[in-house]
Amino acid sequence: MVLIAAAVCTKNGKVILSRQFVEMTKARIEGLLAAFPKLMTAGKQHTYVETDSVRYVYQPMEKLYMLLITTKASNILEDLETLRLFSKVIPEYSHSLDEKEIVENAFNLIFAFDEIVALGYRESVNLAQIKTFVEMDSHEEKVYQAVRQTQEREARQKMREKAKELQRQRMEASKRGGPSLGSIGGRSGGFSSDSFGSSGVSSSSGGSSATIGITSIDVDTKSKTAVSKPTSRNALKLGGKSKDVDSFVDQLKSEGEKIANLAPAAPTGGSSAAASASAAAKAAISADIHKESVHLKIEDKLVVRLGRDGGVQQFENSGLLTLRITDEAYGRILLKLSPNHTQGLQLQTHPNVDKELFKSRTTIGLKNLGKPFPLNTDVGVLKWRFVSQDESAIPLTINCWPSDNGEGGCDVNIEYELEAQQLELQDVAIVIPLPMNVQPSVAEYDGTYNYDSRKHVLQWHIPIIDAANKSGSMEFSCSASIPGDFFPLQVSFVSKTPYAGVVAQDVVQVDSETAVKYSSESILFVEKYEIV
Repeated sequence: MVLIAAAVCTKNGKVILSRQFVEMTKARIEGLLAAFPKLMTAGKQHTYVETDSVRYVYQPMEKLYMLLITTKASNILEDLETLRLFSKVIPEYSHSLDEKEIVENAFNLIFAFDEIVALGYRESVNLAQIKTFVEMDSHEEKVYQAVRQTQEREARQKMREKAKELQRQRMEASKRGGPSLGSIGGRSGGFSSDSFGSSGVSSSSGGSSATIGITSIDVDTKSKTAVSKPTSRNALKLGGKSKDVDSFVDQLKSEGEKIANLAPAAPTGGSSAAASASAAAKAAISADIHKESVHLKIEDKLVVRLGRDGGVQQFENSGLLTLRITDEAYGRILLKLSPNHTQGLQLQTHPNVDKELFKSRTTIGLKNLGKPFPLNTDVGVLKWRFVSQDESAIPLTINCWPSDNGEGGCDVNIEYELEAQQLELQDVAIVIPLPMNVQPSVAEYDGTYNYDSRKHVLQWHIPIIDAANKSGSMEFSCSASIPGDFFPLQVSFVSKTPYAGVVAQDVVQVDSETAVKYSSESILFVEKYEIV
C-alpha cells in the first residue's frame, strides 16, 4: 500500500490536522481534502470512497472523521487495519475528541503518525511501541540524572558535616568564654538553634532551618543582623548560619563540584490524582481556622497498605503537636492534654520540654519555667507514633471484587465502609487502575466518578463519609481485562478529627494558672493508602 496522507477533519469537512507522507504539492493535498466531504455517502459508519486517482478510507469518531488517502492500488484490508491503528492513537494523546483538544495535542499526534507510516508505507508497530517511541525514553539520560542526584546528595552531606563542625567550634568557643556566633538570648539558657536541631539540621542558601520531627522552623537571613544586638526580654531569637554555609558551597563550586539548588524539592507522588485531591482539601481546611494569640495545631498522618484478599500489610499513624504564640504576654504557659487520649501511643516530647511534668500530669511546659516559648514561630512540642497489624485499626475498609464475566472482560464491584465512626472523612477519592484503552461501563455508584483516558484510571469521588453515610458501592464492567488489572487501588481523604485523638484540655499561665484563650486545629491526612 502507498499512503498519501492522514487527516483529522470535522463532519463538515473542516481539516483540523493533516500529515503528508509522499512528495506532493500543498495545493494538491488541499484539493484532495476539500473533495472528501462532497464524496461521502450518508448512513455508512466505516467505509471508503474512490475517485479516478485516489481512495478515501475513513472512520467516524464522535464529531470527527479519521481519514486516510491512499492510492487505488493499495490493499483495502491493510488500509482498514492501518485506519484502526490511527483511530486508537487519537484518544491516546487527546483527552476528548473535539477540535480544541486535537489542536492542542497536534505535535504529539503528528509524531505518532510518523511512527505508523514512513515514506508512504505502513511500519510494523503497535500502540505500545508508538507510545514508547514518542516518549523518547533515554537510558543515557536516566544514568546522567542518577549521577547528578548522587553528586547533589554528596554535596548536601558535605554541607551538613561542615555546618555541624562550625557549630561545634562555636560551642567550644562559648565554653571557653569567647564569643559564640550561634548563641541565642545570651548564655542563660532557653531555646537555641542547637536545641531545635537535635533531631536533625538542614541548611540552604536562603537561610537556616531547624527541624523537629516533621515540622521545620525557617528563619530569614535578616535575623542574622539581630543576633548580636541586646534584647530587652528573654524570649528567644533564632540566629542563622547561612553565611558559613554559603561560603562552604562557594568553596565546593570553586573545586569543580556541581552544586544544584539545595532547596527542598516539591513532593511528588505516583498517585498524582489522589495526592493532589488530598493536598487541596487539606489546604482548604487549614484556611478556614480562626487563630488566637495561642494556637495549637494537631497533624495526623496515615500510611496504610492492605491486601486485596484482606489483612494488614502496613499501618502507621504518626502525628505532631505544634504551638504558635503571637503575644509575648502568653509566652510562659502550660498546655494540659487529656490523659485518656494518649494511651497506647509512642510519645516523644521536645528536648526543652519537661519530660517529668509530662509523664506525671500530661502537661507540656518548658524545663525552665522562667523562660518563654518562642514568638511567631510554629514550635513542635510533642510527636507520637502508632503502629499496628490489627484490622480493627483501619479507619476505612475498601473491598474490591473483580470477576471474569466469561466474555474476555471483568465485572467489578467495589464497596467501602467506615470502621472508625468517630471520624468524618472529607473529599474521599478512590483511584482504580484500568487496562490500557479500555473505557469502563459504570452501572451503579454513590458519589461521582471520572474516567481519565490518558492515565487509564477511574476516579471515584465521595464528598463525605461519616457515621450517617458510612458505606457505599460502585459497579462497573471492562472488556479485555483480567482481575489483576484493577490493583493497586489508591485512596486519599482528609478529616478535621485526628485519628490518635490527642486533645488539648486547657492552656494556663505558669505563675497564676489563669486560663488562656486559645484556638486549635486538627487535621488527618493520608500520605499513602493503598490496596494491593
